[in-house]
Amino acid sequence: MTQFSEELIARSGYERAGFADRYDRHRPRPPTAVLELLCRYAREPKPRLVVDLGCGTGLSTRAWSGVAQEVIGIEPNPAMLVAAEDAPGVEYRTAYGQATGLDDGVADIVTCSQSFHWMEAEPTLAEATRILRPGGVFAAYDYDLPPAVDPGVDAAFSTYLARRREARAKRSIRQGADLWSKDKHLERMQESGLFRFCREVVLHSVEDGNAERVSGLARSLGLPIADPDDPELQCELRVDELEDAARRVLGSSIVPFVFGYRIRLGVTA
Repeated sequence: MTQFSEELIARSGYERAGFADRYDRHRPRPPTAVLELLCRYAREPKPRLVVDLGCGTGLSTRAWSGVAQEVIGIEPNPAMLVAAEDAPGVEYRTAYGQATGLDDGVADIVTCSQSFHWMEAEPTLAEATRILRPGGVFAAYDYDLPPAVDPGVDAAFSTYLARRREARAKRSIRQGADLWSKDKHLERMQESGLFRFCREVVLHSVEDGNAERVSGLARSLGLPIADPDDPELQCELRVDELEDAARRVLGSSIVPFVFGYRIRLGVTA
């Protein structure tokens, strides 16, 4: 299990020089509405402890600063934690989502922000419920790509994502796996039998963006392949076509980027 996780990190492209900084700069931050929703379902207006699994550069961890008394971000990739910024009440630890090293029942809320699809579902859910108190909340939430920006930009981004899916299918390190299927998060949670209540909630957030952010967001996406900088792959992806479309449509304008969020949450017994 750990060997698979280590191999996946090595092939993700997330360890490349400068990748973590690009990720932290261009990826969206969790909206306040997500945090408020999870607190409400945990029936705890100011959680004692929130644990953020697969926290990356800490975007989703720092969001809890001032909302929770204590926040711990768990991330197995040291290259991502290098870019993680400090914030009051926030701590980062190098560990895996299925082996946090935390005590039983210590957390009010456990989250996977844009990260559960990188993990082995069963052991991660078992670990999350182990460290949650009774009535605690686990949430796997993701934002939809592309963000809603402009018809021309959205279409170019969608075409780029289709090329990525084709490249991933050709180079997947685990043929036929559901690893990348976010639409099965709720199903996995329900089938685990670890939660007394599960549901999905959909909401959105709005952040400013420009043509540079379109490019940065596209280049902040991982891909499980042997060499993310492979010239053949870059030729297939043709990210320059997306960048040209963004510059042509947006120019130097700063416009709203609307990110749709899908939250799959479960409440422990």
